[in-house]
Amino acid sequence: MLDYDFSGQVAFVTGAARGQGRSHAVAYAEHGADIVVTDICETLETSDYELASRGDLDKTAELVEETGQDALRIEMDVRDEAQVQAAVEQTLEEFGRIDILANNAGIWNLEYLHEMSEQTWDEMIDTDLKGVWLCSKHVAQHMIERGEGGKIVSTASTAGHGASYRGGHYTAAKHGVVGLTRSFAIELGEYGINVNCVSPTGIDSPMTNGLIEKYGEEAIGELNEYTGSWNVMDDGPVTPQDVTEAYLWLSSDAARYVTGTALAVDAGLMAK
Repeated sequence: MLDYDFSGQVAFVTGAARGQGRSHAVAYAEHGADIVVTDICETLETSDYELASRGDLDKTAELVEETGQDALRIEMDVRDEAQVQAAVEQTLEEFGRIDILANNAGIWNLEYLHEMSEQTWDEMIDTDLKGVWLCSKHVAQHMIERGEGGKIVSTASTAGHGASYRGGHYTAAKHGVVGLTRSFAIELGEYGINVNCVSPTGIDSPMTNGLIEKYGEEAIGELNEYTGSWNVMDDGPVTPQDVTEAYLWLSSDAARYVTGTALAVDAGLMAK
């Protein structure tokens, strides 16, 4: 891990209760930032696996505090604008600023588009795309008013650059994250705000492992076969920490002129 310095900064991390979000939150703290850890802390009706709990969120906050940094924990549904706005206002009351927004909250399930319910579609799009827009919107307003720039990084996916078998709703959402990132980048550049996203391949995380538990390795293998999702590099699974490294770099001064980019952490998947 490179020696970044986020001292005096505040990072607002969504979906922080476990997996990639927890990894990002703890890493920002290890490099000096105070952290706002947020998560919905409940399982959605259409979810194929159990989502994080309040206990998971508390654990992330404890890990942040063990680094010596402050943690503010907030239960927040990224689909709900009132909750997002309230969480941003609570953060400003507590810390006075937000320097980094890490849009990590997301869900995934396997459904055929021609069999999918409207509720399944809506919960996916609202969580994985609308949530990115809402959080970026309200944090960007603060960053513009403060006048010191900022960093917004979101989690897209390799699915945001191609097709996805039994995951068209997820693919549509992640394509949207890539487009939203580019549009925010050109609108916010004049304010010194960098906006980027990271496109991971499949990650060894509670989300992926939850789907494997429900559907079995055979079903995930079928998905990989249809989408061509076989990584070029194979030195063990891609981990949340691998994605965190990209988040840290994009949030640092080292990437001050990087904006509107979708950075692949995909072990070469999209090179094929």
